[in-house]
Amino acid sequence: MSVLAMTDQPKQKARILIIEDEAMIAFAIEQTLLADGFEIAGIAARLPAALTMIDGCAFDAAILDTNLAGVSAGPAAAALKSSGRPFIIASGYPPSQQPEVFRGAPCIQKPYPPKRLIELLREILPLARV
Repeated sequence: MSVLAMTDQPKQKARILIIEDEAMIAFAIEQTLLADGFEIAGIAARLPAALTMIDGCAFDAAILDTNLAGVSAGPAAAALKSSGRPFIIASGYPPSQQPEVFRGAPCIQKPYPPKRLIELLREILPLARV
């Protein structure tokens, strides 16, 4: 195989896990990501499902709401940090009002422009995956 043929290989699409309890917001995120060339690794609306997917799902990054149906998504943030996978906090609360477990991850406050979400994903993902 020539060097040129090797460099022409298509990039593997980054797989994103969406952790969001509001179905319409999750759908909007999904459509935004698909339109921009990402793959959806899964969508979790509740904490138990999120923890299961974080543990057993193949994904490159996650988008995490801080509140899942009235339950803190703190354990999901801790699991993501422990796994070493990058994630974005998507919340209606500003970073200053979020518990310590969410600190350190990029945060986007709802409502946000879809373009900004894509920009943040591209910032946290390795260049080979976007």
